[in-house]
Amino acid sequence: MNPFDSADQWLSSYSFDLPEERIAQRPIEPRHAARLLMLEGDSGVRHQRVWDLAGELQRGDVLVVNDTRVLRARLVAHRATGGAVELLVLEPAGQARWRCLAKPAKKLKPGEWITVEADGQPPLALQVIEADPETGGRILQFPADCTDAASMEPLLVRYGAIPLPPYIHVHAESDNQRYQTRYASQPGAVAAPTAGLHLSDELLAELHTRGIELARVTLHVGLGTFRPVETEDLSQLQLHSEWVEVSEELVATVAACRQRGGRVIAVGTTSVRSLEAVASLHGGQLQPHRGPVNLVIQPGFRFAVVQGLLTNFHLPKSSLLLLVSALIGRRRLLDLYAEAIAEGYRFFSYGDAMWIPPDAVLEQAKPRP
Repeated sequence: MNPFDSADQWLSSYSFDLPEERIAQRPIEPRHAARLLMLEGDSGVRHQRVWDLAGELQRGDVLVVNDTRVLRARLVAHRATGGAVELLVLEPAGQARWRCLAKPAKKLKPGEWITVEADGQPPLALQVIEADPETGGRILQFPADCTDAASMEPLLVRYGAIPLPPYIHVHAESDNQRYQTRYASQPGAVAAPTAGLHLSDELLAELHTRGIELARVTLHVGLGTFRPVETEDLSQLQLHSEWVEVSEELVATVAACRQRGGRVIAVGTTSVRSLEAVASLHGGQLQPHRGPVNLVIQPGFRFAVVQGLLTNFHLPKSSLLLLVSALIGRRRLLDLYAEAIAEGYRFFSYGDAMWIPPDAVLEQAKPRP
């Protein structure tokens, strides 16, 4: 039976009702204790814990993780009038200027100065340069040495906070560590690659003991990942470009895995997008790459690299939902989400996870041998 139908190309087909209480507000401890919805073949399912993933993987498999580190990109500033402004620092725009979302943005005029304050730190004055039509935010002038994420990070550590998604209403000091993966090392994201939040030090050690290799890709999760898709006809869908680095070491690790009969398993949709977008630039072959990519993955897509996926539960009508549907089919995915809701699974960034093994992937979506 053809798993695709005409409804797959319409955004409204990717909607589902999620009770508010199913949105996770705090993470489970330890990390690997989160629940795991395990798919079996083309129809089965089991209810386990993330720790049980170790028993599902095989010696020689490679787990590809995204090692981006979330910046403390949320700043609170005040205008000369005393009014408060909340900033989300997104990405550099050259000359130590940065694109920022601002709330409220309309009141910030070019040339205006605002002041950021933090306990134990001197006031930090920032000038509004211009409106940013791409994001609806503002471009702000930061100190001259803040030219990229690595040089900006020390300032944000002093003045900023981790920018949790807006559906998380409970914030704690522990979020500065808990909303990072245990292998986060490359600064530049404004949101975490959340499937990786489940991998504790203990689970990573267990995987290593079992002969499962960890390989790293870098994709700095930006605003585009979480912006709602607004294109009803998905054949016309275009997504915000993302910055990716695929190293020579990663390319060699994936090639060696395939050669020995191992399986390439992505941890999170950002790892999928990194691998598949770069492969699509090189005729379906993974090659070293450093720079922006832009790839829409939706039902009908044939994967070139990824054979299995560990992922969280995603927002309705999101590009992430389209991506997972490409692996297992939209109808099966929505049925699984309905079961997860009925079984009390926790959704979104601090929520539970789903394991899609290679034998659950649609035959026409699997990488060619």
